[in-house]
Amino acid sequence: MLKKLQLKKHAMTGISYMLPLVVASGLLIAIGNLAGGNPSLITDYKSSYNVWQAAVSLGVFGMGLLPAVMGAAIAYSIADRPGIAPGLLMGMIANAMGAGFLGGMLGGYLAGYFVNFLKEKLIVPRWAQGLLPMMIIPLLSSIVIGLIMFFVIGRPIAAASASLTNMLNNMQGGSKAVFGAIMGAMAAFDFGGPVNKVASLFADGLLLQGVYGPEAIKICASMIPPFGVTLSWLIRRSRYTKGESDNIKIAFPMGICMITEGVIPIAAVDPLRVIFSCSFGAAIGGMLIMLLNVGSPVPSGGMFIVPAMQNPLGFLIALTVGSVVTALLLVVLKKDAKEDLILDEEEEDVDLSGIEIK
Repeated sequence: MLKKLQLKKHAMTGISYMLPLVVASGLLIAIGNLAGGNPSLITDYKSSYNVWQAAVSLGVFGMGLLPAVMGAAIAYSIADRPGIAPGLLMGMIANAMGAGFLGGMLGGYLAGYFVNFLKEKLIVPRWAQGLLPMMIIPLLSSIVIGLIMFFVIGRPIAAASASLTNMLNNMQGGSKAVFGAIMGAMAAFDFGGPVNKVASLFADGLLLQGVYGPEAIKICASMIPPFGVTLSWLIRRSRYTKGESDNIKIAFPMGICMITEGVIPIAAVDPLRVIFSCSFGAAIGGMLIMLLNVGSPVPSGGMFIVPAMQNPLGFLIALTVGSVVTALLLVVLKKDAKEDLILDEEEEDVDLSGIEIK
């Protein structure tokens, strides 16, 4: 049943549509803040409004659109164009009620599946069939699912979201360290795979609630594997084959941009040691992110958005320590690589004298 619903596929569609808005809005806020903009003045248009204040305001408005964009994209993925309007409205309801990112996702799913239900079951006269996709189905879906969002599921999601936000904001000492370690290990575990996506979704949802620490963990943990593997290669090159060394030279610049997938070819050769080392190092990095109160208002960008972070020096410390831990584990745990012997074609002369060409 769940497989038929294709929940993951539709969620990935929603993320792909939402991500450009997340990045653009986050960078606008970061750039505006660095230049002196103030998020508290976004509605005070009578004050001295300058370019940087406008950048912050655009970013804040963009972040407010994320639940709506997520809801619309998921509903579109499920039900095509008739799902866009109800999905968009469900996201707006979620944002207004404080249900945020998770509420927008759930509203998008409900709107999309209800639209498909109406497509199959709703029977209208022939003269009204042309109105189904652009008026009747979007209207009925918006009314029915909107009432459900308002009176049934919106408030519980909002309450759960607020409780989670308060819990994270009130974490102290050991609990902060444990949370950071688990989040960091998840973000690095499968190098951009499903476990990483779960951590990313969690961090993006909290970003909308004004909790910036998990985003910093996500960024740090995504960069530690390529940095740690590269550092281990510099310390002990004998641990890697020539092919792996060539891949590392590509993985490092990708890591600067927060692209973890460059480590996959190295992990494929020795998965247990590489995954353990990268996950452990990322767990240390995530723990330090939380203990040093590092936060990122921007969800991606790698080293290029470090100046926009809260406590950028703390981020660099966490990234360095996590990368060093990963590198040392790889140096200790991995064995020297053995190059594949491909018949020594480069060293042996091939005798062609006995070959007769007819």
